Amino acid sequence: MITLHSFTFNPFQENTYILADETGECVIIDPGCCNAQEQSKLTKHLTEQKLKPVKLLNTHCHIDHILGNKFIADTYQLELEMHQKDLQTLAAGKVSADIFGIPYEESPAPTKFLEEGDKIHFGNSTLDIVFTPGHSAGSICFISHADKLVVGGDVLFYQSIGRTDLPGGNHQQLLESIRIKLFTLPIDFTVYPGHGPATSIGFEKENNPFLS
Repeated sequence: MITLHSFTFNPFQENTYILADETGECVIIDPGCCNAQEQSKLTKHLTEQKLKPVKLLNTHCHIDHILGNKFIADTYQLELEMHQKDLQTLAAGKVSADIFGIPYEESPAPTKFLEEGDKIHFGNSTLDIVFTPGHSAGSICFISHADKLVVGGDVLFYQSIGRTDLPGGNHQQLLESIRIKLFTLPIDFTVYPGHGPATSIGFEKENNPFLS
């Protein structure tokens, strides 16, 4: 059974997620820690909970979701896994950080590209990958059917959706991704977004003004 731990980091109030199971193995998704205090908060939690990070994953590569990539990769000797279509977004990290005046240690390049239909294994747990472009060209979601949860990055929010005015964004494509890839899930699946509170598939199907 997966236990999800969340942290809100950096000036963009980005949600970083740790997914762990009973074995103690865990994956870190979208580490947004951007300073020593945030880095310490994350590592302290991992140490106190006796967790062993085995995967570094990005839902997409906008700057607020990758600020901690290098720190996590170096600290836990992990290699980055992401979708190939977000390589250009990853490469723009330094420029984006400079624009916003945020300290940024450049992310390592990925060593593995994740595609729809792939599976992430850690401990006794499995995450399925679905390709959900629209917010960025290479956005993906991680889904645990056993635990009825979705870590969705900036695709679907509580009564909102990801912005589509950045490079690689496409409004119609994002709506299609949500309707075809997420709204076909059971209504009791919990969605953990890249910003803001968790929500559910059922609630968003009934209440999201962008998808009515």
